[in-house]
Amino acid sequence: MREKIFTYIKNKYKASPEYPWGKHEDNAVFRHSDNKKWFALIMSVGKKKLGLSGEGCVDVINLKIDDRMFKELLTREDGIFPAYHMNKEHWITALLDGTVAEEKLCDLIDVSFAATASKKKKAVPVTPAR
Repeated sequence: MREKIFTYIKNKYKASPEYPWGKHEDNAVFRHSDNKKWFALIMSVGKKKLGLSGEGCVDVINLKIDDRMFKELLTREDGIFPAYHMNKEHWITALLDGTVAEEKLCDLIDVSFAATASKKKKAVPVTPAR
């Protein structure tokens, strides 16, 4: 699923993964090109850190969700948690193991991208597709 998400982000947002922690190649950040804010963090996390049973690690994505009610609803779904390693008030963590559907993950990436956009881009009205 990790590669599908990388491809989706690259194709839609023209963003490439950055590896700010160097030796930790499992941890990739995607940023806006103009304001350099993160809109997605993909990493490998120990299952126990998420309260999951079993040993080993699982791939996850952290995404910004500013709407508190929406975030609360999301974290009640299988595979979506309050953020690991981020502000739990504004971010979520979603499993990349197939628990969360690819389409839903892409929709959440879109929400995160919009939530972290520059004020200039947020001010641009969205025109519906014809």
